[in-house]
Amino acid sequence: MASTAPEIPSASPEASPLGIFERWLSLWVALAIVGGIVLGNLAPAAVASLAALEVASVNLVVAVLIWAMIFPMMVGVDFASIRDIRRKPRGLIITLVINWLIKPFTMAAIAVLFFDTLYAGLLPRDEAQQYIAGLILLGAAPCTAMVFVWSQMTKGDPAYTLVQVSVNDLVMIVAFAPIVALLLGVTDIVVPWETLLLSVVLYVVIPLAAGAFTRARVIEAHGGSEAAVDAFTARLKPWSVIGLLATVVLLFAFQAGTIVANPLLIVLIAVPIIIQSYGIFVIAYAWAFAWKVPHNIAAPCAMIGTSNFFELAVAVAIGLFGLSSGAALATVVGVLVEVPVMLSLVAFANATRGRFTGTAA
Repeated sequence: MASTAPEIPSASPEASPLGIFERWLSLWVALAIVGGIVLGNLAPAAVASLAALEVASVNLVVAVLIWAMIFPMMVGVDFASIRDIRRKPRGLIITLVINWLIKPFTMAAIAVLFFDTLYAGLLPRDEAQQYIAGLILLGAAPCTAMVFVWSQMTKGDPAYTLVQVSVNDLVMIVAFAPIVALLLGVTDIVVPWETLLLSVVLYVVIPLAAGAFTRARVIEAHGGSEAAVDAFTARLKPWSVIGLLATVVLLFAFQAGTIVANPLLIVLIAVPIIIQSYGIFVIAYAWAFAWKVPHNIAAPCAMIGTSNFFELAVAVAIGLFGLSSGAALATVVGVLVEVPVMLSLVAFANATRGRFTGTAA
């Protein structure tokens, strides 16, 4: 284990590592959705004024909120831990293959199946293409922050989880934009490369650099203590929560008319996301079992591929297609369904821990 890796306490059966926000995330998001719909119908002029605050297709209000969401998790990433990759490569190999060679493409296929075929008579063609784009963005953005929660709940190896997250963030810098552009092109959705690259720079490259700089300064100011980083990010967490919920309120305020006219839309979007989530987990978990990866690496490995970096997906959807787009709505629905799905998978992983008897990693 690298000496610089922060200690992340393992979950115990007696106490869940989920705080009140994480435990009830779906409830808070649902309330934010309701609030957004009410706001959009009661104050459409005010909502339209917020939408107009754009520079180069980037809404300034949402950009600030997205940064508030993702900055704490970027501070928590320790790239020094990557040097330990060689000692246990199998879990990392599974993570990278699932996240970058399987998940984005299966999500695109499932999205096209549902919105171009199964839902063909329910939605206009142009709207369906927007929802496909949103699901593609979700599928191409593997989770970063919440993975640590799922790792704790399955008694995962905290140092190894940190390595997986750190490597994923590095890959995301160079792979996210090309994969998204390729898949959107395959589905006949025109994407301006300039906007996509700008989104990656704004919401991945700059926050990672700022997080690394801040992490180094915090550690230096506290005599090399890694625990100071955890305390620092804990103080930022309320702003992250506010950023997430405020973004959801804004997105659904812009979608209020569409949702009121078609209340089943949320369900239609949620179904393919749920199918994709369980399918990816099965592939990763079964692969880890067959490869005899220890459970404390196998469970977080499967969780990383299943969960989504929805903050990035939301930000890019807004940058590419706008606040009121179907793509933005689809990414936010991903937030709504993620926690219930992940908690069910945590329960399954814990129930099957005894079946993992291998020692290879």
